[in-house]
Amino acid sequence: MPLKYPFSAVVGCEYDPTTASGLDDMGLALVLTSISPAIGGVLVRGEKGTAKSTTVRGLAEVLPWIDVHETDRFSADPHDPTATSPDAASGTTAVVSRPVRLVELPVGATEDRVLGSLNLEKALTAGAVEFEPGLLARAHRGLLYVDEVNLLHDHLVDLLLDAAATGQVTVERDGVSLGHSARFVLIGTMNPEEGELRPQLLDRFGLTVEVAAPREPALRVEVVRRRLAFDRDPAEFAAAYASSQAELTRRVAEARECLDAVTLGDAALLKIAEVCAAFEVDGLRADIVTARTAVAHAAWAGRRFVTRGDIRAAALLALPHRRRRNPFDAPGLDEDLLDRILGDDELPEPPDPTDPADTDPTGTDEGPSDDPASPPEDSLDNTPESADEPHDAPAAVEDAPDLDTPGPATDPSVADPEPPLETPAPPRAPQPDGPGGCTTVQAEHAYRPRLFTVDGVGEGTPGRRSRALGASGRRVGASPGHGSASGSVHLVETLRAAAERHAGGPAASDLAGSRGRFTLHPADLRTAVREGREANLLLFCVDASGSMAARRRMTQVKTAILSLLTDAYRRRDKVAMISFRGADAHLTLPPTGSVEIAAALLGDLPAGGRTPLAEGLLMAGAVLRRERLRDPRLRPLLVLVTDGRATAGADPVVRSRQAAAHVAALGVPSVVVDCEDGPLRFGLARTLATHLRAEHVPMAQVSATGLVDVVSGRVA
Repeated sequence: MPLKYPFSAVVGCEYDPTTASGLDDMGLALVLTSISPAIGGVLVRGEKGTAKSTTVRGLAEVLPWIDVHETDRFSADPHDPTATSPDAASGTTAVVSRPVRLVELPVGATEDRVLGSLNLEKALTAGAVEFEPGLLARAHRGLLYVDEVNLLHDHLVDLLLDAAATGQVTVERDGVSLGHSARFVLIGTMNPEEGELRPQLLDRFGLTVEVAAPREPALRVEVVRRRLAFDRDPAEFAAAYASSQAELTRRVAEARECLDAVTLGDAALLKIAEVCAAFEVDGLRADIVTARTAVAHAAWAGRRFVTRGDIRAAALLALPHRRRRNPFDAPGLDEDLLDRILGDDELPEPPDPTDPADTDPTGTDEGPSDDPASPPEDSLDNTPESADEPHDAPAAVEDAPDLDTPGPATDPSVADPEPPLETPAPPRAPQPDGPGGCTTVQAEHAYRPRLFTVDGVGEGTPGRRSRALGASGRRVGASPGHGSASGSVHLVETLRAAAERHAGGPAASDLAGSRGRFTLHPADLRTAVREGREANLLLFCVDASGSMAARRRMTQVKTAILSLLTDAYRRRDKVAMISFRGADAHLTLPPTGSVEIAAALLGDLPAGGRTPLAEGLLMAGAVLRRERLRDPRLRPLLVLVTDGRATAGADPVVRSRQAAAHVAALGVPSVVVDCEDGPLRFGLARTLATHLRAEHVPMAQVSATGLVDVVSGRVA
C-alpha cells in the first residue's frame, strides 16, 4: 500500500510538541473535530492546488486506533454495552485494534453503494439473502471524506443528511431489513468556483475553513521542496516526520480522554450566546457547535475549563458559514466585532466540582475567612462598577451597526434575497456616461424567484430543477439491460425475469443440479430506471442599446439574473447572459452556476450605442451549440429581451431575421420579451418572434418580477 503524505509535513500543519501549536485553521479544525466528533465535521473551501485532499487523507494516519470485534463488519464499539451490530455473532469473537478508516465517497457513487445492498455473489451462488455493508457502515467511528462535495448528487446529499442527523442507517430494500449505527466525522472539500453547496448540507458541517495558496515565496519554495522530497523517497520522508506524527497522535488521545473533564462555565455559555446573537446566525445549532468546539479546544490545550481564547478560536471556525444571508455575502467573520463582544477581561474560572473549597455555598473561590463577621474577599468587588461589567458586551453589539464593515445591509454589492414589502429599495440611478456614450447600471435588490421546471422528462446533468431520468435519483422501475451499458443492475428484477423464463418451460440444460439453481441469460438482465432532477441552462440575450429605457431595462434584467442565480446555485442550474450594443455582442456572463463568479462579472453592465440584433442572435446560437457539444443532454431556454429594432451594420433588418432563422433551426425553446414602448409601435419584436419560432410576450417595461414570471410561465 503506498505511503500517504504525513499530516504534520503539510505546510501549516507542523505540530510543535513544546507549545502544542503550529496548526493553521484547516489543521486545527480537523484536529478539533477528531477530538470531539459531535462537532459535526469540517468543510474546507479553497482554490485548486491548496493541499486540501492531501491534508485530509493524512489525518487518518495520526488518529488513535480503535477497538473492534475481529469479525464485525460494522465496527461497533466492544466497550459500549449499548452498541449493537447486525453481525450479532461478532460479540463472541476476539477484540482487536485497527487504524481509523478514511472512507472516500465518490461524487458518482450509487445509492446501493452508499447504503449497502444484497450480496450479489451469495444470492446467485447459494440463493442466500445476505446484506453487503455500504460506505456509511465502513465509515462508522471513522472519517467519511467527500472530495468536491458541492458536486455530490442530491439524492446522496439527502442520505448524508439523514445519517448525520440520526447517527443511524436504515435499509429496507431487496428483501433486506436492518439498521446499523453510522457515526462518522464528515469532511468535505470543495472549490467555490465550481458551484456552491446546498444550504441544508452546508449547515450540517460543524466547522468551515477557507484555504488559499501562500503568497510568500519562501513558503511556496518550502512546499515544493517537501513535495519533491516525498516523491523521491516516500519512506525516508515519512520517517523524518515519524516522531511528530506519534506526538500528535498522543496529544489527540489525551485530549479525547480529558474532554469530559473540561468545564464549560455559565459565563462562557453566556459569552457564546452573546457572540452568536451578535452575528445573527439562524437557529441554535451555531451555539451548540461553538460550545462543543470551545470545549475541544480547551482539551487540546490541556486546560480544565473554557477560556475567552477558546471561544474566539471556536467562533472563527463555527460561525462564518452560518452568518451568510445569501450567496452574495462574502464568507468570513468580522474579527474586530468578535473581539469587542468578547471583551478584554478573561472569563472567571468556574468552580471545580472535585474541590471542596469550590463547592462552598457562599460561591467564593477562597475558603471562608477566619473572622465570621468579615465578608468574603470576593464580596468586596460587588460594586456598581463591577456589576455593570457584564453589560459591556451587549453595548458592543448595539454599536455594531456603526462599524465600517460591509454587510448585507450596508454593502451595495450585496443583494438581499427578499426585501421587505414595506420599504422597497429604490432603483439605482445610472452612472455617468463613460467613453463612447456608455452607461453602467447596477441591479436592484435581488429576491427569491418562484420555482420553475422544464416540461417533460429529460436526461440532463443531475440537479434540482426539472424531472429527469438518469443514473441518480430514486428507483422507479426497471428496463431490459442487455445491450445497454448504462444504469446499475436491478438484481431483484433480474432474478424475477429469470424465474419467469424458467417457469414458462426451462430447458434441461438451464438447470444447475438438483438444488433448483438456474443460470442467467443476457436477456434476463434488468437495469434500474431512476428518476431524479436535472439542471437547466437559462440564456438571456439582452438589448443593451442606448436610451434611458434601455438603462432601466438592463437594471431589471440584471436583478432578475442575480435572483435566478440565488436560486440556481441551490438547484445546480446554469445561467448565462449576452448583451449586444454598438457594433458587437458580448458574452457578459458565461454559463455558470457559481454565484461568486456571476456577482463579479455582473458588477457593471454597459448600455448605449446602436443595436446589433443579428450579432446578438448569432452569438446566442454559438453559445447554445457549444453547450450542446459539452453536454448534449442539457436542455436550455433562450430569453431574448428586445424591442425588435436593428440599427447596426448593413441591411440590419434582413440580417437579424436570417440570424433568427438560424437560431430557430437549433430547436431551442425561446421567448421574445417585447420591450417596445410609446404610443407608436411597429411590432418588430412580434415579427422577430415569428422568424425565431418563439413565444412572443409583450411587455412595455420589463421588470425583474415580470421577467421571471415570463420564464416561469414559459417553462412551467
